[in-house]
Amino acid sequence: MIQPLQSSEQFLADVAQARHQLNTLHLWWLGQSGYLVQWQGQHLLLDPYLSDSLTHKYATTDKPHIRMTARVIAPERLDFIDVVTSSHNHTDHLDAETLLPLLRVNPALRMVIPEANRAFVADRLGIDPAQPIGVDAGGSAAVGAFRFHGVPAAHEQIEQDAAGHHKYLGYIVQVGPWTIYHSGDTVLYEGMVKQLRHWPIDVAILPINGRAPERRVAGNLDGPEAAQLAKAIGAKVVIPCHYEMFEFNTASTADFVATAKRIDQPYCVLRAGERWHS
Repeated sequence: MIQPLQSSEQFLADVAQARHQLNTLHLWWLGQSGYLVQWQGQHLLLDPYLSDSLTHKYATTDKPHIRMTARVIAPERLDFIDVVTSSHNHTDHLDAETLLPLLRVNPALRMVIPEANRAFVADRLGIDPAQPIGVDAGGSAAVGAFRFHGVPAAHEQIEQDAAGHHKYLGYIVQVGPWTIYHSGDTVLYEGMVKQLRHWPIDVAILPINGRAPERRVAGNLDGPEAAQLAKAIGAKVVIPCHYEMFEFNTASTADFVATAKRIDQPYCVLRAGERWHS
């Protein structure tokens, strides 16, 4: 099993040390599409998956979710979180075994979700449907230092509910002078680049596991597509995600790196538990 660069006490110590750098944006990869963002002592979790719920769920099926990378941190150790996101309803982006411990140790925690998924989120977590903050494509919400803007995601299609709300979102996150784009799970779609170029994106966080019908799960950008999208939207740096979590649904970073180098797109490949800062 792949071991995180930092985990448990070492990871928490790094987070604590980073708080002293008040004017620096810090970001840690937690595995899959999960990231911890820190700015001036405030903390955001983007789509965390910090359990083995899917491994247990599918253990006796013909689609086992065998974990490749050890867990960075137990969710109940993260008792300093201000806001957490879910970009859509798939368990690796909306995990009760991650979110319920987080809610218990962070009584004031706010949760940002697609408005289309409010009833589903409330049912999965057993919470008041009014509790989460719902965002739709074109909408926005603010929690503390973080402002969220919803943009469509296509996993593998753009899907909307009966009211026209998008079931899959990416989030533009503005914090201090920084703009982060966390795409959620998505492929390229018509008009995507034009929408995203509206924002001066400093950091683009994009999946690279691609699409393979034999996996029997919805697909994502592959590595070259992620690098090319980052270039097209003017991202100052692109960080890949959604790999090295499950053996059946992963990809090498090699093609991503090769394409980024060829097109002169700045990039950073993190190990689980590793910090990026700027």
